[in-house]
Amino acid sequence: MKKAEASNVSRRKFLKGSAVATGAAAATVAFPQISRAQTTTLKMQSSWGAKAIFQDMAKQYADRVEGMSGGRLKVDLLPAGAVVKAFQVQDACHKGVLDGAHTVTAYWYGKNKAASLFGTGPVFGANASQILAWIHYGGGKELYRELVQDILKLNLVGFFCMPMPTQPLGWFSEEIKSADQMKGLKYRTVGLATDIMQGMGVKVTQLPGGEIVPALERGVIEAFEFNNPTSDRQFGAQDVRKHYMMGSYHQAAEFFEIIFNQDKYNSLPVEQKKILEYAAEAANTANYGMAMDSYSKDLQTLLNKDGVKVHRTPSAVMQAQLKSWDEVLAKLNQDPFFKKVVDSQKAWSHRVAYYDINNAADYKLAFKHYFPGEIDF
Repeated sequence: MKKAEASNVSRRKFLKGSAVATGAAAATVAFPQISRAQTTTLKMQSSWGAKAIFQDMAKQYADRVEGMSGGRLKVDLLPAGAVVKAFQVQDACHKGVLDGAHTVTAYWYGKNKAASLFGTGPVFGANASQILAWIHYGGGKELYRELVQDILKLNLVGFFCMPMPTQPLGWFSEEIKSADQMKGLKYRTVGLATDIMQGMGVKVTQLPGGEIVPALERGVIEAFEFNNPTSDRQFGAQDVRKHYMMGSYHQAAEFFEIIFNQDKYNSLPVEQKKILEYAAEAANTANYGMAMDSYSKDLQTLLNKDGVKVHRTPSAVMQAQLKSWDEVLAKLNQDPFFKKVVDSQKAWSHRVAYYDINNAADYKLAFKHYFPGEIDF
């Protein structure tokens, strides 16, 4: 073999060897990026019925967990009552009977009224999306952890998602034109909204959504609120009451609370913990999109098919709610932790709502311009 040919052969061997070595090195580097965690299934129960839109939203979360994990982390999502009742999911998670739950903090505010501040708190001018931002960026999640783990000593970790649209004042046998009409009325709500409405002279009973219509039929309640046009229509609100009052301060910034047994959560690989957390953020978009589509359609169905009269709650009633909030806060702020949460929310709302209110376009003006005569307020 000539010297030049030998040199070329040697060079080809070197390049081939280098390619093999480089490929092996690349494979070695890439391999750790592939999760080697075993498949884990978490048993989660919601506080919602099997056919409720909230259960569909909980499933959006579960689907994102499974999709983001490549199927290595699954959520066995069960409806309310499958293991425990709707209001009992927190205790079940704490004890390890359930691995997780999809619920709202208002359902356990009886343990500490500050719980309701993470879902049915006062309105200082900020909306639900802005208060959810407070949870993520304004110190809310740290205060939530302090309440759950340090104060209540619960074996839980939790995340929030879905800034719920303002919840209507609810369903009545007549249009509510003044706060005086509500005095003495037997009414269903939950969370701190109970204190607010009681401060307005309303007789309040707390019930899960599935018990509302039976309670109305038995005369336990005369009027009620739940959450939105779709959920309300699903359990037959339009069949028992025909006046739907839209707009209220009783629950204007609520979210879903997604909780897990802390021991179970801590046993998971780091990437699966992050998936459970970040899937809640991903579900925000999916949940809200589903809500806008479904709620708006069902409001039109209530109007045009079910014969429901839809009214805007008058400013006088909302002003009475704010006055009641003032009285409730003056009393509950005597608790140092409660006050700490309220002060944090209020400072955040002052800054954020000031920006948003000054900057936001007048959407109602635009709506009236393009759809004249549709609304009269």
